[in-house]
Amino acid sequence: MKVLITGGSRGIGAACVRRFCMRGDRVAFLYRCDTEAAEVLAAETGAIAIRADVSDAVQAEDAVARAVRELGGLDVLVNNAGISQIKLFTELTDGDWRHMMGVHLDGAFFMTRAAAKRMIAQQSGKIVNIGSMWGKTGASCEVHYSTAKAGLRGMTMALAKELGPSHITVNCVEPGVIDTAMNAELDDATRQELCEQTPLCRMGRAEEVAAAVCFLASEEASFITGQILGVDGGFAI
Repeated sequence: MKVLITGGSRGIGAACVRRFCMRGDRVAFLYRCDTEAAEVLAAETGAIAIRADVSDAVQAEDAVARAVRELGGLDVLVNNAGISQIKLFTELTDGDWRHMMGVHLDGAFFMTRAAAKRMIAQQSGKIVNIGSMWGKTGASCEVHYSTAKAGLRGMTMALAKELGPSHITVNCVEPGVIDTAMNAELDDATRQELCEQTPLCRMGRAEEVAAAVCFLASEEASFITGQILGVDGGFAI
C-alpha cells in the first residue's frame, strides 16, 4: 500500500512510519521543522520525508500531491501531526487557541480534503486520525487540546458516513499516556500519578499505538469504519 503519515519524524508518527515500512508498504511522511530527525528516519526506513506545515492549506495540498507522485498513488492517510500545551484556560491567548486548532483540526481537514478527492476517484482508501483520550474525558489545563481532539472524533464519524459509499474507511485511534518526547516534559511525580490512574499501571509505547493504526489501515479492518479505538491502558474507561 501507499501510505502518507503526518507528523512522522518522531514519537507515534515515527513508530507508524517504521511499522508500515516493515510491512513492506511504500511510505511518505510529513514533518514541519525537525529536519535532522526526518533525515535519520528516512535513511533508516527508506520512507520519503516531505517538509510541510499541515495547518497551511496550500502546503497540505502540495504535500499530498507530491506524495502521490512519489509513491505512485495513495491508499492510506494517517493524520498524526499534533502539538501540546499545558496552560490555564483563563490564560490562553487567541494565538494559543488558533495554533492548537490549526495543527489538529485545520491540518486534518486540509490533508483529508486533498487525499479524499483522490480516494473517491479510485473508490478505495483508509484514513486514520490520531486523537487522544483527552478528547473523550477532557483534561484540566488542556482545554484547547481536549477540544481539538474531541473535534477529531466528530470529524471521524461524519466522514465515515460520507465517504463510506466510496469504499473509504475512516477511524480514529485515541492514545492514552504514551512514553514520547511530548510526555517526557512532565515531571516524575505527574508521570507516576498518570501511571497509577491507568488500569495497566504503566505508560504506553508508541509502537503499541502504531500497531493499532496499522491494523485499521489493513484489509483485516475492511469492515470497520467510524470507530474510536482507545489505546490507553484502560485510562478512559
